[in-house]
Amino acid sequence: MAGNWVDRLAPAWARPYLRLSRADRPIGTWLLLIPCWWGALLAARHLGRFSWHEGWVMLGCAAGAWLMRGAGCTWNDITDRDIDARVARTRSRPIPSGQVSVRQALVWLALQLALSLVILLTFGRLAILLGIASLALVAIYPFAKRFTWWPQVFLGLAFNWGALLAWAAVTGTLAPAAVALYGAGIAWTLFYDTIYAHQDKEDDALIGVKSTARLFGDRTHAWLRWFLFAAVVLMALAILLALGDSRDVLALVVALGGPWAFGWHMAWQNRLLDIDDPASCLRLFRSNRDAGLLAALFLAVALFL
Repeated sequence: MAGNWVDRLAPAWARPYLRLSRADRPIGTWLLLIPCWWGALLAARHLGRFSWHEGWVMLGCAAGAWLMRGAGCTWNDITDRDIDARVARTRSRPIPSGQVSVRQALVWLALQLALSLVILLTFGRLAILLGIASLALVAIYPFAKRFTWWPQVFLGLAFNWGALLAWAAVTGTLAPAAVALYGAGIAWTLFYDTIYAHQDKEDDALIGVKSTARLFGDRTHAWLRWFLFAAVVLMALAILLALGDSRDVLALVVALGGPWAFGWHMAWQNRLLDIDDPASCLRLFRSNRDAGLLAALFLAVALFL
C-alpha cells in the first residue's frame, strides 16, 4: 500500500520487518482486536463495572493484537514463502523478494511473541493459559489451505480467540456467553475472509491452494447470508446469556442493537459484493472493521448506561 506510514515514517532498515508484520495494512489488527473488545465490554457489563483493570485489558488487547497479528503474518510468510513467490499479489513480500531471510524472520517472530507474552502475563492465570493455547491455532492456520477447503474456519478459530481471552481476563472465568461470542466471531470470519479469498481464486486454482471462495464459487452470496445469520444469532445469544438476568432492561436492549447493526452492515456488503472484481472484494473486506466496531459501540454504550 503506497504512501502508508511505514513508507513515510519508518527507518529504511525497519520497513521490511514492518511489512512482514503487515504494519502497513492495519485491517488485520482491527479484525483480531475487535473480538477482544467484544469480550471485554460484554464481560464488564456482565459484572456491572468498568475500572482500571477492564481499561487495561482493552488497552493490553490493542497492543497484543498488533503484536500477535504481526507474529501471525510473519509465521504465515515463513511457511508460505514458496507459494507467495508464485502469486502475483504476494511475490513482492519481504521473504520471497529477498528483503528478509528466513532466519531474520524467525528472530523477528520470536521478538514479537516475547513482547506479547509480557502483556499476557498481566492478564491473570486463566487468560495466560488461553493465550498460550492460542499458539497452536496460529501455528496450524497457514497449513490449513493445503489440506481443507475450509481454511477460513481455522482463521476464525485463531482470530476470535481474543473473545474468550478478554472475557477470562476481566472475569477470571469462562462462561457460555463467551463461547457464544466466540462462535459469532468465527461465523463473521467465514463471512469476511471468503470475500477476501475471492481476490486470489485464480492464482489459488493454478497452484492448488484451497479456500471457501473456490469451494462456493457462484453460490458465495447464499453462503454469506448463512454466515451473517449465524454471526447475528450467536452474538445476540451471547448478550442474552450475559445480561439476560439483569434488571437493567435498557442496557440489554441497547446491547442487542449491536447484532442488528452488525448484521445490517454485513447484509449491505453482501448486496454490493462482486466476487469477480478484486477491488470490490478488498474494499468490502476492509469495511468489516466498521461492522465489528458497530457491535462494540453498542456494547460500550450499554456498559455505561
